[in-house]
Amino acid sequence: MIEYNRFILDNGLTVLVHEDAATPMAVVNILYDVGARDEHPEKTGFAHLFEHLMFGGSIHIPDYDEPLQRAGGDNNAYTTNDLTNYYCQLPAQNIETAFWLESDRMLSLAFSEKSLAVQRKVVCEEFKEHYINKPYGDTWKIMRELAYTIHPYRWMTIGKELSHVENAAINDVKAFFFKHYTPINAILVVAGNVKTEDIKRLAEKWFGPIPMGEKYLRCLPQEPVQNEVRRLVKEASVPLDAFIKTWHIAARLDTNYYTADLLSEILGGGASSRLYQSLVKEQKLFSSLDCHHFGSTDAGLLAIEGKLVKGVLIDDAEKAIAVELQKIQEETVTVSELQKVKNKTESIIAFEDMSIMSRASSLAMYELLGDVSLMNTELEKYQAVSSDDIRKYSKEIFRESNSNTLHYLAKK
Repeated sequence: MIEYNRFILDNGLTVLVHEDAATPMAVVNILYDVGARDEHPEKTGFAHLFEHLMFGGSIHIPDYDEPLQRAGGDNNAYTTNDLTNYYCQLPAQNIETAFWLESDRMLSLAFSEKSLAVQRKVVCEEFKEHYINKPYGDTWKIMRELAYTIHPYRWMTIGKELSHVENAAINDVKAFFFKHYTPINAILVVAGNVKTEDIKRLAEKWFGPIPMGEKYLRCLPQEPVQNEVRRLVKEASVPLDAFIKTWHIAARLDTNYYTADLLSEILGGGASSRLYQSLVKEQKLFSSLDCHHFGSTDAGLLAIEGKLVKGVLIDDAEKAIAVELQKIQEETVTVSELQKVKNKTESIIAFEDMSIMSRASSLAMYELLGDVSLMNTELEKYQAVSSDDIRKYSKEIFRESNSNTLHYLAKK
């Protein structure tokens, strides 16, 4: 049971405090309710660009890292299609340093042409290195565009086109910041060797004076139910043929999400999973094979992807996967097989809760989803999934008309 206290400042900033006297450290985690899905289709990559810009100096503090390191702290950040998260860890007695730094970033970035040019270059190099020049680097760019027709999940966090970040102008960047990086759109979580009353005082002192901003109301186009098979073949200079197939699944807070999560574990969660045992170990069709989903807030994708053993025909590999998917739709999963993946899920959740960094991040995430108490009760939703639920939902997901298939072939 993770205990926490929650309060909201007058400017709308939601604050959660998790007290843990067993550590000398404290974590300050700020989650902004903005991700790649909130970008304009012609100006993508901005949420990720901001992850970099937020370290390029704020209105009163030219260098974020140096004072934090002096206080014995370290920091990082990440962006997804759904959110942007900044976090730092430092000795609890120096926690005010983190409040000073984070509140100044929320108040306003420095917004210099120089900082924008530097970070734009960094992001463009990252785009080229990981998504253009790397073998299979454009796999998910292609797949997202194949699977989504109107929802903004159709582009990656780094952006849809390299040119969008290359051409990011300072006025566009400023407008994005003041729209999303405001107290009313943020969640502050403090975890570690702290007292709630001290955090309340520090939050009022450092964040209280920041103007509230306008609440960002999300109004995204919802992806229609897919009723047509979509297939694509891509040839490139890659060492092995790769197979990628996705199906649309339920949104994060839907009951079926938990069924899909356990289903992906049964099929492809590690070396004891069905797909790995059958198609990698026994039939030796794939050199690697995985089944996973993205845990996205809106309706997401469940994916099966793998690299083929040299000489195996991709059509044969696809047929073998279809056989395994047919089995899970027709034969009820045994109680012991289902319990095994439930136990694994429970241990993953327990392991994540061991560090104060993970606890802080999880509290922010559940608050963003709209119900922080889920942090302590979500396991019950997994335990409630039955073998019959798995069979029924697999029939619903694995309709061929709900599928998107990419054959990523090595050039002959």
